Formats: sequence, structure tokens, C-alpha cells
Amino acid sequence: MSTIRLTTAQALVRFLAAQYTERDGERRRLVNGAFGIFGHGNVAGLGQALLQAARTGEADLPYLLARNEQAMVHAAVAYAKVADRLSTYACTASIGPGSTNMVTGAALATINRLPVILLPSDVFATRAPDPVLQQLEDTRGGDVSVNDAFRPVSKYFDRVWRPEQLIPAALAAMRVLTDPVETGAVTLCLPQDVQAEAHDWPAEFFRERVWTVRRPEPDAAELEAALAVLRGAERPLIVAGGGAVYSRATEELRAFAAARGIPVAETHAGRGSVQWDHPQAVGALGATGSRAANVLAAEADVVLGIGTRYSDFTTASHTVFGDAAFVNLNVAALDAAKHAAATLVADARAGITALDRGLGDWRADAAWTARAAALAGEWQAVIDAAKHPGPGPLPAQTEILGALNDAVDERDIVVNAAGSMPGDLQMMWRSRDPKQYHVEYGYSCMGYEIAAGLGCELADPDRGVYVLVGDGSYLMLASEIPTLVAEGLKVVIVIVQNHGFASIGALSESLGSQRFGTAYRYRDAESGLLDGDVLPVDLAANAASLGATVLKAATVAEFKEALATAKAAATTTVVHVETDPRSPGLPQSAWWDVPVSEVSELDSTRAAFDAYTDSRRAQRHYL
Repeated sequence: MSTIRLTTAQALVRFLAAQYTERDGERRRLVNGAFGIFGHGNVAGLGQALLQAARTGEADLPYLLARNEQAMVHAAVAYAKVADRLSTYACTASIGPGSTNMVTGAALATINRLPVILLPSDVFATRAPDPVLQQLEDTRGGDVSVNDAFRPVSKYFDRVWRPEQLIPAALAAMRVLTDPVETGAVTLCLPQDVQAEAHDWPAEFFRERVWTVRRPEPDAAELEAALAVLRGAERPLIVAGGGAVYSRATEELRAFAAARGIPVAETHAGRGSVQWDHPQAVGALGATGSRAANVLAAEADVVLGIGTRYSDFTTASHTVFGDAAFVNLNVAALDAAKHAAATLVADARAGITALDRGLGDWRADAAWTARAAALAGEWQAVIDAAKHPGPGPLPAQTEILGALNDAVDERDIVVNAAGSMPGDLQMMWRSRDPKQYHVEYGYSCMGYEIAAGLGCELADPDRGVYVLVGDGSYLMLASEIPTLVAEGLKVVIVIVQNHGFASIGALSESLGSQRFGTAYRYRDAESGLLDGDVLPVDLAANAASLGATVLKAATVAEFKEALATAKAAATTTVVHVETDPRSPGLPQSAWWDVPVSEVSELDSTRAAFDAYTDSRRAQRHYL
């Protein structure tokens, strides 16, 4: 057997560059490049290997310099989301805090079931110089490292103590990355001395490998059971989740819903799986859903979940559905079995095709289809009103979102993650393309937004990318603006400034906590609380200092003008607009379970607990 002498890091770079995915005849690079921040744990290992690959051409694995380790994982995850989980980036960081900074990104990837490969540097395998700088000394065992924190948030975890261990570890990592059920964060910890250690590698290790992303077909018995439930339905409702998008089943879903007269409600991850004006579209479902979808969920006799994991926001904490039977089509058995459903463990596209073929000439009751259309039309009128709420001291957030929705093109991507904007977006955003609505709400991670904009732009440069970020999220993680500038990438970043946490402020007030600790204010000498004057924080100046072109808008009209200018620009541009944190949002028609203090000296908290107790009575187990 022929061998090639390389360091472990050089071998890993060469291996990653030779991995591909294939689905439906489409072949893609599995690992399209590597984000990295170098320190003493990886500068002489993976850093040298990436430099050598770039200089010699021995491996095609482009390197991008990130500015924050958590952010580079977010960028890789966003890339994978746009790529329908068929491609991703690797992320490397130095030993200690550099690597553990990636843990939050790993959790986000795994919770959202999006592939990313993490390469945290680790302690010396030889232990000769122990304890090295930034090493944890654990009295329970010498093989414990801070990187063990990755174990619970990774779908696959391994530590490569010797060079030859890389071969089975790397192959196992690729298997998990390309598995539509098991995918998420994959972590290969690399001791810093092992990275630089040479080994004679079998040449076969570096051959091109194509990993087929499976489309499992439905089991015949499961299919017949699911069809029996659906054939008996008069008032069915489809809940479309992220699986419908990742499977690229949206065209099949739209045709199936239209042919059968079944209304379609969407989760955050499934938003855009049907066009907003599709005859069967009824909007978002759940705690931040449309009244149309939530009323239909309460009245439905059968719910067909397609690629959804039924998070608490989707189910309104188990209060949104009435006495419905469930049929769950999902590639993951874990999700297919939820709500005591008739399970259909299969790829979304394959499953929809099989259901459509098996239903013959069955259709939902015509009156039910008409009722869904009428409710959806009423909800569109509510959205129109929210876009123009009337005069106020500052623009309402819904006005800004409405103006942005009107300005973006059909294939553009709008990125958001946390705060009050995901709720308003899910209720009011009008999308025609399944990739336009890019809201990370599995982990709802503040700071995801700007880094994700970088990943989206890398994944599909032909789409415009618009990042929506509140002041709270911006202050947590604006670090990838310089990366966008350095790479010459164009993203429009909309900073919505409301001097604090609008979402948590409103939630705090509803729970009887009076917006405590949710505003950016000076500490008041008399009250002792942070309820003094507004802090003089200038986020526009900050963005400009990071290299972005900045436009400021004080009114909705100015915001529209600034958007037009940013859209025409060739470089990353920030549009800064201040909004009223107390402006009314869209009317909510469902509940979200956030516990309230059972005993309190505050009247506001006692009143909130009484309301909470009343709401909990509607919670149920789906049996």
C-alpha cells in the first residue's frame, strides 16, 4: 500500500477537501472551506496545513479569517442552512477559550440539526509539558479537557490522541454530517502536539469520497396506517416544518395542498415552504402565529406534520391543537412519533409523493377549505394594518419590517434570530421563496445574525442578504462586519435600535416583573436601579468603525430611502433606525408557557400568576 508522509493537520486538510455529498444527482463539496482563528494550539498545526494547502495547491480548502469563534460557527451553520445541509464549513480554534467559545455555536447547530465540523485544539497528548497554558487540571482524571464541554452538544465527538486515530474518526464524522437524521455539530478535538506530528498515511485515505444523502421511502405498513387516518379527515391541517425545506419538497407540498384543499400552517423553520398567497397558505402556527392558523389548529380533526419537531412555540406550549389525530411525516423517528401520531418515517418529498398517490380522489371538506381561505384573508388585512399603525414618537417595529418586506426581492434572504423581531416576522412576513425567511429559532441565539449573514452570502452570492439585528444582539456579536469587509462581501445590515431588550421587556411586563433589567440606562441614584437616562450608545458609529458604510434613518420614509441606497451599494452597508420599544405588535392568538413566581410581594406578579394559572388549564398531553 502506498503511503504519504504528512502531519495529522495536513492529512486532515487533504481529507476534508476530498469529501462530497450527492443527492438527486447533484454533487457538492461537503466541506467548502475553513474558518479559523489561530493561537498557540493550532497555529503550527492546522494553521500551517491550511497555509501549505493554499501555497502548494495540494488541497482545495479555502481559509477565511473570522473575528470571533462563536461567530464563525454561526456563519458555517447559516451556510449549511442555505445549502439544505448538503455542504458546510470547518471551524478551527486554539486551545482553551478559543475552542470553548465555539460551544454555543455547536449547541445551535445540533439543536437546529444543521451540519458543521468543529476542530478545537486540545492539550498535549504526550502530557510532557503539563499543565500547559490554558489547560484544565481535573483531579478526577488526566484525560479530562475543557473540550469535553462539547460532548453534550455534539452529534459526534472524538479526541484524536494519536495520528492514526484520525482515519476512523474522520470517516465517522463524515457519516454523521451527511445523515439527515443525525446531523448537527461534529467535533474532532485535536491535541496540539498531535496536529504537528508526522505519520505515514495510506494514500487511499485521501481519495475522493461521495456521501449519498438518503431519501428514505415510507414503510408500506406505516403508509397505509397514515392514509387511513387522512382518508377519514374532514378538517385536516398541514404543519410544514424545516424538513420540508431541507428535503426540497416545497413544490410537492404546494401541489399536494392545492390538490387536496388542505390548509398549510408553517413553523419558523418551515416558513416559505408555501408562498404567502398560495390558496392554502394560512400563515405561521403557534405562540407567534397567525390567528388563521391557530383557529384552524384548534378546529382540525387531523394534523399532518411534515418535517416538524413540534417545538413549544409551534404547539403554543401544548395548547394550540384541539381533539385532533396526528400523522407525522419525518425522516427522524423521534419526531415522527410525537403526539401519539401515526408515524411515517421517510424523507419529506418521498412521503408527500406516496401520500398523494395513495389518497386517490380524496379531498378535504369544501367548507373547511373555504373557511381556511377566509381566515387567511382576514389575517392579511391585519398585516396590512400593522405595516401602517399610525403616528407615534418613533417608527413601530412592524412598520420597519413591512417596509423591508416590500423592498427585498423574491429570492433575497432575510436573517434574524432573537428578540421580538422573530415573533413579528413569523406573523407578518410575506415570503415566496423557501430560503427568504432565515430565522434561527431552534436556539434563538442572540448574536447569530451578522455572522449568519456572512454564511448566507458565501452560500449563495446570487441572492441579496439582509440582516435584521436588534441593539441587544448587535452589542453581543458584531465581530464579523470586518470579515465581510475584508472578503469584499455585500450584506445589508439593519440595526433596529430601541435601547434595550424589547422582547424580554414586554415579556417581563406581562409576567409581573415590570421590565426589570431590560433597558440600557444609567443607574438612578435614588432608586438604585438601572432606570435612569438612556445610555449614549452610538451603534451607527460603532458599525462605521468596523469598516461598514452606515446610513441613518429617523423616519419610515428615510428608512425606505436608505434601504434603496444600501440595495444598490456594492459593499456591506448598515442601515440604522430607532424604533419605539413599546409600539404595538401584531395581535397574539396563542400562549407560551413561561412560569411566573407562585408567591410574591408585588401586586403585578400576583396578578400575572393568576393569569398564568388560567392559561395552563388549556395544556394537554397528546395521547
